[in-house]
Amino acid sequence: MSGDGIAAVVVTHRSASTIDACLRALRAAEGLVEIRVIDNGSDDDTMSTVQRHAMADSRVRFVANPDNPGFAIACNQGARGSTAPWLAFVNPDLEVAADTLARLRDHAAALGEALVGAELVDADGARDPAARRRDPEFARMLRSSAARDLAVAHDGSAVQHVDAVSGALMVMPRGLFDRVGGFDPAYRLHAEDLDLCRRVRAAGATVAIANDVSALHVRGVSSRSRPLFVEWHKHRGLWRYFSTHDGARHAWPVRAGVFMMIWARFPLAGLRAAWRARQARPNGTG
Repeated sequence: MSGDGIAAVVVTHRSASTIDACLRALRAAEGLVEIRVIDNGSDDDTMSTVQRHAMADSRVRFVANPDNPGFAIACNQGARGSTAPWLAFVNPDLEVAADTLARLRDHAAALGEALVGAELVDADGARDPAARRRDPEFARMLRSSAARDLAVAHDGSAVQHVDAVSGALMVMPRGLFDRVGGFDPAYRLHAEDLDLCRRVRAAGATVAIANDVSALHVRGVSSRSRPLFVEWHKHRGLWRYFSTHDGARHAWPVRAGVFMMIWARFPLAGLRAAWRARQARPNGTG
């Protein structure tokens, strides 16, 4: 296998509305030698679409998990099921241009050892603020609500060093992924990308965003079917992130304050997510 071949890992769950466009774009991508789809218990037409692509292209292989073990576990499954020297983690609601993954790989190679993300835009061209982020500092959030904004501004450079990029699109060498142990399987949904980026940096490697590479991201399609479930695991992931990376540095009153701050947000966040999901359905019906 070529030393610069890329394996794309796509984790699906009720992704029928977007997976066809995602896989069509990936099959046209330069440098892509493997496409591994890991489905987490979809009960819609996701798998029939994936099977159709697998029949048309031998690079497409899939695993149909009977349940939903979570995003991190499925990403690790896909990585283990591939052999290419480069890994690209691609959301099923994301579409790449033909040269996107190859350009991200080349940027990562030029940085020495790096995990690289891309500018993410929606159908209207609006940028996703999660594409470039700083580490969350929960203890500071107790003192200042302004510290809750993790987004980092575009600095005008082609490649910008950041603390973290979005897990919707990440490219990294397999050796680096293996060296840091892959995704932490204890995260089920959300914050696993923040955790992986932090461990990559702790290992002495670089995290960066390629500001000159963009991809279309249709956000949150599968999340709309179970908004409270998603919000629960998002808040659970944030608490795990704090406990893993920062908790030991703080006294118990601060840890208790962070715990209460995170979980106090859950009821309102859950209601908002449920409302958005309801409004996104045709005619706002349940």
